[in-house]
Parts: sequence; structure tokens; C-alpha cells
Amino acid sequence: MEKLENSRREVQINNESQPAAVQFCYDNINGSCIKTSYSPAPRVILYLAFGSGALLAVLGNLLVMISILHFKQLHSPANFLVASLACADFLVGATVMPFSMVRSVESCWYFGESYCKFHSCFDFSFCYSSIFHLSFISIDRYIAVTDPLVYPTKFTLSVSGICVVFSWLFAITFSFSLFYIGANDDGLEELVSALTCVGGCQAAVNQTWVLIDFLLFFIPTLVMVILYCKIFLVAKEQARKIESMSSKTESSSESYKARVSKRERKAAKTLGIAVIAFLISWFPYFIESIIDAFLGFITPTHIYEILVWFGYYNSAMNPLIYAFFYPWFQRAITLIVTGKVFRGHSSTIDLFSEQAKV
Repeated sequence: MEKLENSRREVQINNESQPAAVQFCYDNINGSCIKTSYSPAPRVILYLAFGSGALLAVLGNLLVMISILHFKQLHSPANFLVASLACADFLVGATVMPFSMVRSVESCWYFGESYCKFHSCFDFSFCYSSIFHLSFISIDRYIAVTDPLVYPTKFTLSVSGICVVFSWLFAITFSFSLFYIGANDDGLEELVSALTCVGGCQAAVNQTWVLIDFLLFFIPTLVMVILYCKIFLVAKEQARKIESMSSKTESSSESYKARVSKRERKAAKTLGIAVIAFLISWFPYFIESIIDAFLGFITPTHIYEILVWFGYYNSAMNPLIYAFFYPWFQRAITLIVTGKVFRGHSSTIDLFSEQAKV
């Protein structure tokens, strides 16, 4: 997320009054922002690091979406939530990270004032959409683990659809309203005016809205943490019961329940790791936002950029988590990359079978 990045840089008031060595975002334009880009070697390294993150976010999440939407075996309410989450991360990689990459390395915004505002809106929207998706996924996993046999009747396709619509609609409406109404910079007009320069992209957020932003992050996060703590307590108890029953003769219904419980616990564990990765990635940024807003935006540029990109990289992490923990995703990737998805009836391939041909 962007936030007064140019408040951490000097602003050009009169080009003629500056030393000849000073570079500007736009030469021969009065009021241009000062350009503080890196030397060639670090510049190339940063472009490679940021660019690879954006590429992984785009390609990795695209593979997740194609896998879930193409293979019928993966068509479930829970997986549709995961696909929608992947869509949010995909859009971060496609519409936010490439432009932030140039801004971070070049210290200038070259994409126009209109897209600057869109960029800020996209940034906030997709982040909050991810938070809400992860919250609903944690609720889904809690129901699946605590009551696996009746779970299919509780978390239906329509319920999943409502969760997806809410996650997107609320996040987009909130973010675009905040920036286009101008409520985000109420009380900061003098500061924003003083820091405005040609080639800058500012998204000032006042103390009130910083607190609201933090609550929109913290409350769903608290829900996720509580639910996953309960999930792992229940999973531990279930594992103990199954182990105690292993030496006894199990009925077919008990055996089926044990298998279902084991599958749901594994899914909850994997998605729990995704939640932890999200919290580690974004929590420092939100804490910094509050501190910065109440201390007059004093955070050094490089610290701010590190925290922002730490959050951005989360969009590239989920596909790696799925690839590492889900054998079905590994098989789906193989089928997609080798082009076998274009064969007839490929959508009906059994991805869960160890003997599935890929």
C-alpha cells in the first residue's frame, strides 16, 4: 500500500535553485520531484527481485485459478474461495507490483495522475479482499474440521458465493470511496499541498482512517487466529481418538469419518500456514502505518519500501505453499504446463490418486 512516499523525499520548489548534480523526475519542468534512483548495479538487482516477485504472483496464482476452475474434481465451495483469493493475489501482481517496482527503484511516478489514484485504490482493495477471503476460509476450515460429516450441508456453493461477493464488494467499495471522496486526507491538506510535485504519487491517510484501516486488518486477523487455534486443538483431540481406535475393529462409518477428518485437518493445516504467512507479511506494515501517522510520517523511505514489498511478496507466497503441501496441485501444474489440459476429458482426471497419469 502506498502512503505519502514522497513525504520522505525533498520536493523541488525551483529547479534553477538546485545544484547541477540534482536529478529530477521530469527535466525542464518546474515543480518536478527530485529523483533519487539507485546506482546501476543495485538498480538491476532491485528490478530483478521486484520483477520476479510480480511474475511469480501473476503466473503462480494464474495456475491456481486454472487448476481449480478446469479440473472438476476441485470444484468445491472451499476451493472456489481459494480461487477467488488467488484472483486477488493475481491482480496485485498484475496491476500493483509492476508500477510500484518502477516507483520504488526510480523514486518517480511515470504513469499519470489518474492511474496513481487507481493504483492506490487497487492496492487497498486487493489487500482487504485477501484478508476477508482468508477469514471466510478459516470459518470454512473450522466447520470442516469440527463437524466434517455435516460440513457439506453447512458450507454450500451459495454460501461460498456470498463470501466471495462480500469480500470483493466491500473491499472495492470501501477503498474507492475512501480515496475518491477524499476522506483519507482530511486535515492533511497543507502537508499534501507542500509535498505535491510533478512525478509523485501520494496517498495520504490521516490518523482516523489509519485506525479504521488497522481495525479492518486486525479484527479479521483476530477471528482467524482464534479459529485456527480451535482447529488445531480439535485436530489434536481427533488424532488422539483415532490413534486409540486404531487397535480396535472399526466400523465402516467410523473408518470413513476418520479419513474425512484426516483430509480436512491436512487442508486446515496448509491454509493455516497461508494465514500465518499473510500475517507475517502485512502486520509490520500496518503497525508502521499507525506509528507513522501519529508521528508525522517520519519513517525513512527505505524502511517504508521494505515493509511495502514484504507485504506485496505475500501475493506470490500462496502458490508456493500450495505447490509444497498439495500433491494434487503439483499434478495439476504438470498437466497445465505440458499442455495436457487441452486433451479431451482432461477436466475429469483424478488428481488425488497417487497413480494418476500426468
